[in-house]
Amino acid sequence: MKTMGIVLIMFSVTLSGNQNRLTDGPYATRSEVIAVHGMAATSQPLATATAVDILKQGGSAVDAAIAANAMLGLTEPTGCGIGGDLFAIVWDAKSKRLYGLNASGRSPKSLTLEWFRENGYNKIPSHGPLPVSVPGCVDGWFELHSKFGSLPMKEVLAPAIRHAEEGFPLTEVIAYYWGRSIRILKDFPGFSDTFMPNGRAPKKGEIFSNPRLANTYRILSEKGRDAFYKGEIANGIVSYIKDQGGFLSMEDLEMHTSEWVDPVSTTYRGYELWELPPNGQGIAALQILNKLEPFDIASMGFGSADYIHLFTEAKKLAYEDRAKYYADMDFSDVPVGQLISKNYAEKRIKLIRMDSAANSFESGILKEGDTIYLTTADKEGNMVSLIQSNFRGMGSGMTPGNFGFIIQDRGELFSLKNGHPNVYAPGKRPFHTIIPAFVTKDDVPVMSYGVMGGAMQPQGHVQVLVNIIDFGMNLQEAGDAPRIRHSGSSQPTGEVMSDGGTVNLEHGFSDEVIRELEKRGHTVKVGTGGYGGYQAIMWDAVNNVYIGASESRKDGHAAGY
Repeated sequence: MKTMGIVLIMFSVTLSGNQNRLTDGPYATRSEVIAVHGMAATSQPLATATAVDILKQGGSAVDAAIAANAMLGLTEPTGCGIGGDLFAIVWDAKSKRLYGLNASGRSPKSLTLEWFRENGYNKIPSHGPLPVSVPGCVDGWFELHSKFGSLPMKEVLAPAIRHAEEGFPLTEVIAYYWGRSIRILKDFPGFSDTFMPNGRAPKKGEIFSNPRLANTYRILSEKGRDAFYKGEIANGIVSYIKDQGGFLSMEDLEMHTSEWVDPVSTTYRGYELWELPPNGQGIAALQILNKLEPFDIASMGFGSADYIHLFTEAKKLAYEDRAKYYADMDFSDVPVGQLISKNYAEKRIKLIRMDSAANSFESGILKEGDTIYLTTADKEGNMVSLIQSNFRGMGSGMTPGNFGFIIQDRGELFSLKNGHPNVYAPGKRPFHTIIPAFVTKDDVPVMSYGVMGGAMQPQGHVQVLVNIIDFGMNLQEAGDAPRIRHSGSSQPTGEVMSDGGTVNLEHGFSDEVIRELEKRGHTVKVGTGGYGGYQAIMWDAVNNVYIGASESRKDGHAAGY
């Protein structure tokens, strides 16, 4: 392990965590994973094992992340696959800086806003060919690999190819969501041939194989990214989508490119949280943190009515800006600097009343100017924060040819409202929910982490960080702690919040707190689900070790060597 530098405080309170955990505690948690040479945390055990194996073979953190993502495309198609998009933040130990990659695809150039209106649409459908946009994942893999990879792509994809051919036993949570997805997707051409062996969804413990996907991965490992965007896979995708009445063309695939971007950040009590700029929603986490920082969160206590109320109101304020401003920055002049500034947050928090919930907030006035997450770290000190998704679980239902994957339906998130920054346009990237995160202190890496789950993601990013910094939880406890999910904010598709929404609390908060929240005007529901999925790797610069944590609500785990 190469020393990354010493962080003077470096989440020092978290290394001990809740000492009561060993005997008794307010919620179930488990020990962190600690290792010297490398670490991986994913939502499926085989993906974690694959990443660690790649690290042991001398692969970089990026090699391990790609190998894990490929494995998840096989073992967890309910959340990801090469028919979807990808975003990543990479800490490069050599240059001692962060790199951001936006590998999201664009809308078909031959499909117009006028077409939707002429055909009677007031919103883009959730499934079928119309919400399909160019899949960006594969190009993202090869961009990451060309910049930070060590092993040949054949070696990186070999474990996923082998398991796709031999089969693997389905894990519990993934089996549940697989069963739910087939009710919606089973009648789309090609879907059942790949994902419904014996005419149904595979069950927990049953062996599932995907030889079609194995062959697709093999083509990619031998012929590279162009096979997907210009070659035989591209031809198969275009032919299939055309047969379904869709608009995705060969030109759309051939013209696709990922974009290297500079992550943006805000400080919180001496630490720096990094997110990617729009078309994703990552800066919402920065906006929420800016609104929380002036308050003494630690004295409020985890799970208190004051904390939950303040968090919810700060989230409402940030999400109104999310609905109004976040969009593809090639098409809209998104005022990122103003949105994430401390000065702007100071003005906005004046609208918060601690004794009552707001039914709605107006967005700020500025000057003109389902999903998988994984993280890996290697012996050289490189760290990867990567998130990848088809949207709506298994995606659009469009399952082309004999390739073994489903294409995303991310285009559903475009607005069809005139003048909206996220309004549909040909060749445009839609608003995106998937966001990776990274934390540094004094220009030294501290933590790579993410929380999957649609609009929950910025909320989860904030809650995990507050749990660690303000409430003194360790890395695993911070993810296991009961979560808050506010729903009902105005949406990037144009729908406007007017009733205050709902505070969805995970089981573990007291009845007394719930009654107090209701007294302040919140609508509260308990145990509604949708609280996301969490993985994290922390660098302990005092002991020169990695600490890993993984989502107890999912099937996966963290592991190192």
